[in-house]
Amino acid sequence: MNTPADRSQQKLANRPLAVRLWAWRYLFLRRATQFGILLLFFGTAHWAWQFPAKTPLLSGNLSASEFIGLVPMADPFAVLQIFLTGHVLQQKVLLGAAIVMAFYLLVGGRVFCAWACPVNMVTDLAAWLRARLPIPPLFHISRNLRYFVLAATLVLSAITGLAAFEWVSPIGMMQREIIFGLGAGGMALSSIFLFDLLILKNGWCGHLCPLGGFWSLVGRGAQLRVRFDKDSCSHCGECARVCPEPQVLNLKHLEVVGYVSSGECSNCGRCTPLCPEGSLVFDFRPLIRQHNARTERFSK
Repeated sequence: MNTPADRSQQKLANRPLAVRLWAWRYLFLRRATQFGILLLFFGTAHWAWQFPAKTPLLSGNLSASEFIGLVPMADPFAVLQIFLTGHVLQQKVLLGAAIVMAFYLLVGGRVFCAWACPVNMVTDLAAWLRARLPIPPLFHISRNLRYFVLAATLVLSAITGLAAFEWVSPIGMMQREIIFGLGAGGMALSSIFLFDLLILKNGWCGHLCPLGGFWSLVGRGAQLRVRFDKDSCSHCGECARVCPEPQVLNLKHLEVVGYVSSGECSNCGRCTPLCPEGSLVFDFRPLIRQHNARTERFSK
């Protein structure tokens, strides 16, 4: 029986090579962004990149940094942990956290996970290999576990007086490994890779990472969303097949609201170019509401 999914796969396979490469444009852009951020940190630390003269281009790390000596940036989750330890926060740190929070409220909280976090490259590689090898998951756990890890991280920060996740964060470890050389962090990254490959699909990013849980909560209010056109959708399942968070693509819910509303969507862009019917596209919430209102008027 030739199912919609089979027809969709055949349609994608018959596309010219250039079209198929164009369908992966967001993957290329994500990798360019991730490597670009690391390169800016590396170049500033090792090659003394400056702009303007005598001003470090991008100093610090992914938890707290400063761009061209003018724009402070700070991870709001790290700042929240430090606040709970009882330490006094500098105004520059608070301003940096506000700038970062405002940016991700606009484009989607978990955009950080797909577009900036360097660990995403490790987990994506594990997912790519897992899809090509007959490796069944050893067990299943709820994706909501990340919220319990998030809560535990904040409680531990308050009890111990230490920013709990910052001490063990594989994100910071990977950045330090790339800039300053391999060390103990290589073992942590290898463990995440093997965990995702052999034990649980999308295990770290999709189930355990408290930073991903934090940005999922922030992402609920984000303005950049994936709009859904129910009239053109053939229910082929291509979007859910490539999505690292397939639960956000509940088509019944999408038909009601008209867009992917879950904060757990990372706006990675996998689904939008691969949809054969073009039913999924990036758009902003106000424009989506206008589009839905026009569609309802014309359908009456």
